[in-house]
Amino acid sequence: MARTARSKRTGKARHDRDAEAILDTALEIAEERGWARTGLADVARDLGLSLADVRAHYRDKDALANAWFERALAAMLAPGPDAFSALPVEERIAESLRIWFSVLATHRRVTRAMLSAKLYPGHPHHWGPLIFDLSRLVHWLLDAAGLNSPPPRRQLEEVALTGLVVAALSIWLNDRSPDRQLTDAFIRRALKRGGRFLGRLPLPR
Repeated sequence: MARTARSKRTGKARHDRDAEAILDTALEIAEERGWARTGLADVARDLGLSLADVRAHYRDKDALANAWFERALAAMLAPGPDAFSALPVEERIAESLRIWFSVLATHRRVTRAMLSAKLYPGHPHHWGPLIFDLSRLVHWLLDAAGLNSPPPRRQLEEVALTGLVVAALSIWLNDRSPDRQLTDAFIRRALKRGGRFLGRLPLPR
């Protein structure tokens, strides 16, 4: 039984490594050719895999884009320094978003092309999942910031942060300033104006 458990762990680790290698290769190709001209056959050929091997990890190219955003989310949720929890809630949100954008910034042009593909008028089947992905991101952002408010306060925080994330993302996509200073400044200004209410909104009677 112990040997079976070790074999399963080894198999999962190999599966995860292969999935990461496929994503990394797709990103490298996209940096050279553009996301629209990156095909799964190109990824398979560069890695010496078959298309069936790639499909065992990703059902289509949109799943690769989802994996890229999942990587940024995982980095945002990774354990931080102990001092993080002592920061004001606005600072915790700003720092979480900074980490998320920092990961995406390593392939910003490709990230922008991924979002364009998801929003393409001919891809309505991507619109719904994109909305749910945004909702999940906001929920994780609230949890990362240590906000666990009861309803209806939670819903108000969700609406506020959803607007902030969408606005910050639109700025970041065109932010040419060093270290994304314009995006960071926008986030901090927005949180300064409205963030003081996060976690402290009055509950209705």
